[in-house]
Amino acid sequence: MTDTLHITCPACQAKNRIPAAKLAARPTCGACKAQLFPDAPFELDEAKLNKHLKNDDIPLLVDFWAHWCGPCRMMAPMFAEASKQMLPKVRFAKLDTEQHQTVGSRFQIRGIPLIILFDKGKEVARQPGATDARGIVSWVRQHVKG
Repeated sequence: MTDTLHITCPACQAKNRIPAAKLAARPTCGACKAQLFPDAPFELDEAKLNKHLKNDDIPLLVDFWAHWCGPCRMMAPMFAEASKQMLPKVRFAKLDTEQHQTVGSRFQIRGIPLIILFDKGKEVARQPGATDARGIVSWVRQHVKG
């Protein structure tokens, strides 16, 4: 791991440089002072997703979902619980595929819920279907180094 990591703020999208040794200290954004590692998954749209994929040195797990999807709604609290367990090694986000349909075709999403793990802008792995918190954490640990 490098000494300094780039992390996009989930609130204002500012690019932050954070010393790796300070990750566990719950760093805040230099621009807006929001938590860089919020307690719950943060919402993305396509533009925000692009910024995180382009700039971030921390792996990002995205839950692709829609409000009408029952399994998506059932998995939401489990995804949030898994996010608390994985911070600061992985950040968790959600993207509503109903509101941002171009993302669905871009990532060839055929069904939801679907979680995709990205590292330094590249897709590392994907897991379709609803999964509990323990399953999410275990799956992420299989694919994230360190």
